[in-house]
Amino acid sequence: MRRDSIFYKLFQQSPSLLFALLTNPPANADEYIFDSVAVKEAKFEIDGVFLPPQTENPGVVYFCEVQFQKDERLYERVFAESYLYFYRNRGRFSNLQIVIIYPSRSLEQTDISPYQSQLNSPQVHRIYLDELGDIRSLPVWVGLMVLTTIDEEQATEEARNLLTRSQQEVPPAENRAIIELITTIMVYKFEGKSQREVEEMLGITLKETQVYREIKEEGRKEGIKEGEQRGEQRGEQRGEQRGRKAEACQLITRLLTRRVGELPQPVRSQVESLSLEELENLAEALLDFTSMADLDAWLAGLGDNSR
Repeated sequence: MRRDSIFYKLFQQSPSLLFALLTNPPANADEYIFDSVAVKEAKFEIDGVFLPPQTENPGVVYFCEVQFQKDERLYERVFAESYLYFYRNRGRFSNLQIVIIYPSRSLEQTDISPYQSQLNSPQVHRIYLDELGDIRSLPVWVGLMVLTTIDEEQATEEARNLLTRSQQEVPPAENRAIIELITTIMVYKFEGKSQREVEEMLGITLKETQVYREIKEEGRKEGIKEGEQRGEQRGEQRGEQRGRKAEACQLITRLLTRRVGELPQPVRSQVESLSLEELENLAEALLDFTSMADLDAWLAGLGDNSR
């Protein structure tokens, strides 16, 4: 399971999530900016760096390492790269904090004696996700982090619970991001299932997926724009419908090309002639396509159903 990319998305979406794990977060936690940096010469790469706002100069920089595999040289690397980056940017920062996130204590480096003083320092924080408490009692964003550690038998139920809670507890914009992240986590966790199968397992409908939202939002914007140019309500409605269909067709054509290859002109013309409802149905069906034959069969089925 590629947890690095998942945690990168989590921190990118909500940088303040890191500070929700700490006992004494900075007062301006919401103003921090998340970044991933490379320290040249030594070729170190730091998982996550949380930069203080530019208004606070110098400020405190936070380094984050997410560790889901045993590494007996982890602390050597983390302290070396963090202090080297701090040294090279000393003018920008007044202090540093280091956060290491483990799924459990069992994955911590065995020999910690050379770094006992650093590990006992208030500047170093070791977080063990399995010790944060019941996932259902944690904030939704923290619950997403814990979801990456739960076994498959329990994961589906807890993922559904997080989806329900996100609809009740977070703003709509964040809720959309949470749906995408939960789906991503579960696709990685259940490697033998397709994204559509995972969505069905979680009870996520087409209207909640990214493809549908892109079609709907882009079409709405294009239609409203055309309607405003005409200055008539009926023109706006017709423009919105045309805009939605044009955007849907453009997006689905791109997705089909990625799935089955370049579309022959007769097939492209047939797709462009579909109604908006048929395009939305195609957006759902194409998730299972693996070849041009699948698309041909789906289009042929439309003709059969119309008889």
